[in-house]
Amino acid sequence: MDAVKPIFSYRKHWAARFGTAPFLPRSRAEMEALGWDSCDVIVVTGDAYVDHPSFGMAVIGRLLEAQGFRVGIIAQPDWRNAEAFKALGKPNLFWGVTSGNMDSMVNRYTSDRRIRHNDSYTPGGEGDRRPDRAVIVYSQRCREAFRDVPIVLGGIEASLRRIAHYDYWSDKVRRSILVDAKADILLYGNAERAIVEVAHRIARGGDPQSFDDVRGVALMKSAVPDGWTEAHADDIDSADEGARQLGAGTVLRLPAFEQVEADAETYARASRVLHRESNPGNARPLVQRHGDRELWVTPPPVPLTTGEMDAVYELPYARAPHPGYGEAKIPAWEMIRFSVTIMRGCFGGCSFCSITEHEGRVIQNRSEGSILEEIEKIRDRTEGFTGIISDIGGPTANMYRIACRDGRIQNACRKPSCVYPDICPNLDTSHEALIQLYRKVRAVPGIKKVMVASGVRYDLAVKSPTYIKELVRHHVGGYLKIAPEHTEEGPLSKMMKPGIGAYDRFKQLFDAAAAEAGKKYFLIPYFIAAHPGTSDADMMNLAIWLKRNGYRADQVQTFLPSPMALSTAMYHSGVNPLKAVRRGASERVETVKGLKQRRLHKAFLRYHDPENWPLLRDALKAMGRADLIGNGKHHLIPNFQPAGTGLGGGEGRRTGSKNGTQRFVTKGTFGGAPGGGPARKPRAR
Repeated sequence: MDAVKPIFSYRKHWAARFGTAPFLPRSRAEMEALGWDSCDVIVVTGDAYVDHPSFGMAVIGRLLEAQGFRVGIIAQPDWRNAEAFKALGKPNLFWGVTSGNMDSMVNRYTSDRRIRHNDSYTPGGEGDRRPDRAVIVYSQRCREAFRDVPIVLGGIEASLRRIAHYDYWSDKVRRSILVDAKADILLYGNAERAIVEVAHRIARGGDPQSFDDVRGVALMKSAVPDGWTEAHADDIDSADEGARQLGAGTVLRLPAFEQVEADAETYARASRVLHRESNPGNARPLVQRHGDRELWVTPPPVPLTTGEMDAVYELPYARAPHPGYGEAKIPAWEMIRFSVTIMRGCFGGCSFCSITEHEGRVIQNRSEGSILEEIEKIRDRTEGFTGIISDIGGPTANMYRIACRDGRIQNACRKPSCVYPDICPNLDTSHEALIQLYRKVRAVPGIKKVMVASGVRYDLAVKSPTYIKELVRHHVGGYLKIAPEHTEEGPLSKMMKPGIGAYDRFKQLFDAAAAEAGKKYFLIPYFIAAHPGTSDADMMNLAIWLKRNGYRADQVQTFLPSPMALSTAMYHSGVNPLKAVRRGASERVETVKGLKQRRLHKAFLRYHDPENWPLLRDALKAMGRADLIGNGKHHLIPNFQPAGTGLGGGEGRRTGSKNGTQRFVTKGTFGGAPGGGPARKPRAR
């Protein structure tokens, strides 16, 4: 892995003399109060401005401030004309454009393409405060406001759309968002390292379109630079071997936008290449033709060291929403205000999940000291704190300080997951560091309870029965949500999730630990309907498993093909990119695309809802399983229909929550329990 310059070792920009702002300014009046005549960087974001390290605009803004730059925030501007983008004047160096903590399309539409009417990242939870494809729209308005200012894209929406990608909402392959936004450069993944270098280079007069040596960026070129050897990815496995032999100075050529747009199997091949080039220890640059220009994507950023992570989280955040919002509640802030992030990244590699694609699979950890200091800040400075830390975790709850035993093996590895199909023997699965952290956090004066709301990776947890006992005895409140996602091998093999046996083993240890502690706790499993590789029979078998085990789903999730995910490539192409993609020899994947079948799969998860019974009866009869219809305990659904139900043609009532989470009710115990988790985290994996 390349040696890198520490992100806090740069010579500060001259404007450091202005010091630290209590909040990054959102108006000219706030700028004048700070003594500023202009901003060096203006960050445009689709989220409300919350000055907290769980919000991307705050992290980037405070990090640039620490480098000596004056940073302003334009949060959720009226995008219909450019006037709102002139509020802080012309930025001296560049615009930073992000849709916010979520992709704007995922934020606004359900998996059935219905509009959501609320937004957790907006004051009052109001909807319609950001445009569809916010990065593109914001970039257009920035260019209209001040045409000659460079535009730097970042955040989840830009990151997951950095190459030609399938877009579920338009049902077509779209160009790299860099092309459509007409921006100068795109930063992907956790972008601290890249944004610091890019900012200092622009301040020295550099052209962003020449920064092809900065890791974690995408930019446009007229041609591949001299000195590079191209390896074509027409056949990924042979190309991979050839590129390894060529070594340094090799760029992998992805199929052009026009090719992946025209041919779905070629799209799947490009997706496979991208994901195999995700390890910062061995990834090579990628190039993809878009029309008459080349999209150049540099290798992923080198993960932050623990010291750098600590410094990022210890920046002078106000740890509150901007006071301009008054008493308005921002739901995402309310959910995370008493939680602590201890790590980043995920080596699970679930094919439907965006965590690994964005944050990488190398775990980046904070130190115990930094975590304990943040908990003391929450205790002393966060209004309304009652002594309960609502969550201590990250993308997962229990990957803290878990890593490959040998750095050389890690840097050479191209596997998409460290835990699928089995836990890698090179992975050190010790939970001791996390157990010790939990104990130290509980000992902080004034802390009454520390909850774990981040998803527990249960196949890892079973390697440490001591961890499960610690979790159950001290960090669970009534129930624990985990995500087996399915019971059947077909969909699980496409999700890269362990078999249901791993869940059963975890449940045994969990129940035993609860009994030993004298607690009556329950596991709440989450499942996905209509994932690629799922047949109607798979969903029927899952429904039978749910009924046999006494689970009733309150809220369920239908698979949503997010940009760039491997599952999305399966959905679009009908080909499995987890295996070699070769013309005529690719493994086919059954996909669930029709609205009727997607509703059926969702109905199986809610087998107990009378609204779904007409649809399920018809399906079970067609499948030759009418034996599951009847009034006995062994039947899945009854043969009678309560008056006033099932009148909607079997569509069932809409049960998806605003943030895509699910809630399961165990034997009716938790009918009123809230679903979901901290807004900054995707669902448990």
